[in-house]
Amino acid sequence: MEPDDEIYANGEPDSSNNRNRPIINGEQLDIEAYAGLYTGRTKITRLLFIADQCGQNNNTAMQMEALRMAYEEIKKGENTQLFRDVVHKIDGRLGDKYGMDSAWCEAVDRRAVQKKEKLENELNAYRTNLIKESIRMGYNDFGDYHYTHGSLADAFKSYVRTRDYCTTSKHVIHMCMSAILVSIETGQFTHVTSYISKAEQTVDALDPNTVSKLHCAAGLAHLDSKKYKLAARKFLEVAPELGNSYNEVIAPQDVATYGGLCALASFDRMELKNKVIDSINFRNFLELVPEVRELIHDFYSSHYASCLDYLGNLKANLMLDIHLHDHVQTLYDQIRNKALIQYTHPFVSVDLHVMANAFKTTVAGLEKELEALITDNQIQVCLEICIAIFSSFVELKQQS
Repeated sequence: MEPDDEIYANGEPDSSNNRNRPIINGEQLDIEAYAGLYTGRTKITRLLFIADQCGQNNNTAMQMEALRMAYEEIKKGENTQLFRDVVHKIDGRLGDKYGMDSAWCEAVDRRAVQKKEKLENELNAYRTNLIKESIRMGYNDFGDYHYTHGSLADAFKSYVRTRDYCTTSKHVIHMCMSAILVSIETGQFTHVTSYISKAEQTVDALDPNTVSKLHCAAGLAHLDSKKYKLAARKFLEVAPELGNSYNEVIAPQDVATYGGLCALASFDRMELKNKVIDSINFRNFLELVPEVRELIHDFYSSHYASCLDYLGNLKANLMLDIHLHDHVQTLYDQIRNKALIQYTHPFVSVDLHVMANAFKTTVAGLEKELEALITDNQIQVCLEICIAIFSSFVELKQQS
């Protein structure tokens, strides 16, 4: 059976060609391995997000593990306010080893005051001398200082102030990338979009790796605004050479997951085949997340039961993702609706019992889903007549 013909199998895999591969078992997220994909502030904020979600779901063991790792990671830096916040969240539940370290906080804060005074003196001197490059570096150093100590709004202001003192295209790119980084972490995605546009206008300084980073940032911005098709296209444009070079923002596994799910939810069948399944570049990312790769292939091949199994097993861990969390249910609903539509498309009529089994639901539940899609004009009306006839037949048979 050719790939384009598999849709006509009515969603049932050919038993003579069983692939005999295991379905993922939905194991609990390995927090240590997950956190190891990231560096810097995003590593900490992702751990804290996991802790918050697990706290709401009464998964105390995972919550404490995430808080423990966040505590240790924060102490490698200089953000004492974030440290105090984590100590408050731990609330003594991990013992004295993970309690308040006042001496550390005082030492870090003391060094911070000294460094800030030094930076201010240097910047004032640069302003007096009117040396543009020195002023630019001075503001940039201030941006780094504020970023390190968790003052993200001040960091953004300092980075943006370098714009008036940029003398080369590379300086502009550096300013844009710094502004994008802070804006992603503060959730200011309108700023992200604005500085992506500024960076893309500086064509002569854009190397392939920077272009891929900009695609990642644009993908996150579109994801945040629920423009899933645009998000998918941006993630699909990321070159595999990106590797771990942007893990202060995103891991290559995220590119596969975000891009794959957004594509499933928004692409038509032809686009899914051409831009996802047949994409050599994106295939490299999908190899990092076999579950996403397999569910995409299952969807395209009309193996819906297997596809839904993968989605079901992935869901709990996807709900712990700081960027994807708010979109999981919407993406899942859109993917399921597309599968229902794709299932019914080649047929004049369908067996609701067979279809309900494929989609792991009851006939009554399936009828409600199909009715909504028919009302929304996503399934042809002729099918509605067939469903009604079939339902009436089943009802009469049950009464007899």
